[in-house]
Amino acid sequence: MKASDLLVKALENEGVEYIFGIPGEENLDLLEAIRKSSIKLIVTRHEQAAGFMAATYGRLTGHPGVCLSTLGPGATNLVTAAAYAQLGAMPMVLITGQKPILKSKQGRFQIIDTVDMMQPITKFTKQFVHGDTIPAIVREAFRLATIERPGAVHLELPEDIAAEETTKELIPCHRIRRPDCDERTITEAVQMVEEAKSPLLLIGAGANRKPGMESIGQFIDKTGIPFFNTQMGKGVIDERHPLYLGTAALSENDYVHCAIDRADLIINVGHDVVEKPPFFMEPGGTRVIHINFRSAEFDEVYFPQLVCPGDIGSTMRRMTAMIRPQDHWDFAYYRRVKARLEEHILECADYDSFPIKPQTLVKDVREVMPENGIIALDNGMYKIWFARNYKAYQPNTIILDNALASMGAGLPSAMAACLLYPNRKVLAIVGDGGFMMNSQEIETAARLGLNLTVLILTDSAYGMIKWKQIGLGYRDFGLDFVNPNFIKYAEAYGVNGHVITSTDQLQSRLQSCLEQGGIHIVDCPIDYTENNRVLNEELAAKTCLL
Repeated sequence: MKASDLLVKALENEGVEYIFGIPGEENLDLLEAIRKSSIKLIVTRHEQAAGFMAATYGRLTGHPGVCLSTLGPGATNLVTAAAYAQLGAMPMVLITGQKPILKSKQGRFQIIDTVDMMQPITKFTKQFVHGDTIPAIVREAFRLATIERPGAVHLELPEDIAAEETTKELIPCHRIRRPDCDERTITEAVQMVEEAKSPLLLIGAGANRKPGMESIGQFIDKTGIPFFNTQMGKGVIDERHPLYLGTAALSENDYVHCAIDRADLIINVGHDVVEKPPFFMEPGGTRVIHINFRSAEFDEVYFPQLVCPGDIGSTMRRMTAMIRPQDHWDFAYYRRVKARLEEHILECADYDSFPIKPQTLVKDVREVMPENGIIALDNGMYKIWFARNYKAYQPNTIILDNALASMGAGLPSAMAACLLYPNRKVLAIVGDGGFMMNSQEIETAARLGLNLTVLILTDSAYGMIKWKQIGLGYRDFGLDFVNPNFIKYAEAYGVNGHVITSTDQLQSRLQSCLEQGGIHIVDCPIDYTENNRVLNEELAAKTCLL
């Protein structure tokens, strides 16, 4: 068979369902092989969106998502998505085309060294130089994309190699078991927790990547130790749990940081330093136990005193079996922090003011979304508000990126969720800045017949940067723009457009859109003056005495 056919059979062997991307002339042999296969090709309107969809597929399933581009400009358009997957630990395989490498009559036209370009932002990057190498390279690529820490891998298929004949057989896929933490370290971790006065448990993104994390909840229920999470750790444990303190949406100075600062031991489950730090360690300060699939990466703000590398679920099960709740543990202060934070979150649900305030927005969305409903956030100021105020009831029901934090990812991520879970309600929440970076994918969503509501929060500016600008005392400059008419924009794609003109309209409008199905774009003006008032002024003036 042709090497291109063998490559597609290797992808089928790995369980690939979808390939997201935009083919080019260098991919035509591969495209024909895909046509004859069981794999569904999802043609997007920009390679970056294809990459975001593939990365989100990997995040939600644990199996690598696959995206495709041609050489040159197609490959460079995948760079942001590769970095998104790599920093966010989302398993993804990127396949790019290339001109013939054995004999080419086109000089250097469109040719860049894509393999070298991908080196710093992937776990593995390789060019196929012979069809016979395909089975081994594909198997290794998928293995590396999946094992901890997951991430992006890149494969380049030159045009002439794709057309080669090969008789190589596929390599079978076998499950690779994750190692366990050693018994001595588990015993030491349990001893540290039992000796602490006010231990606190942190749940990070690593605990959100794998099923079977019930053991974390069992540990919490047995010990009664309160917990908080990072942004990408939301939903591992139902956040209605009475011991949930909140999300570290900021790095310091929030109410939850009052509790963090009071802890003498933090049991850090699944967090790594790629995600924005939920706290900063100081020499001689709070002790930290690092529980993750692999060892900690030390830097100036994170240097745990005990490292437990190995399967998180196994580690927590073994600790739960060994640990004995202690009479000297004191969680009274944490309970006061939780009560004050709950009051704070509800203080500004104000239906009389318009444009809508972030607190009211989050409250309305939470009330509209079912327990298994998925919200996919782009990157903007609203992401902090949702991380702080929105309670996730199930794992991966709030998709946000706190690693690369790229704008433009929210809409494609929501589309991937729609493909995977067609019977669940999916809401993309995007700023007007981020939406316009990949808004062309509305056509893709409509062509695929997705049921998706897109809530655009409009302030005609890059709101998060404005918040930082104000916080630094600088004058308002360089961050404003003019939006199109989003109702007409929706109509141009043949989808439904709506505009919110009063705060009390939002909840009923979202409910209606989610129930109707189809594509809905909802233009909702937002009042970001709350950013400075609450996140800069109010939190700075608060007291942690409680």
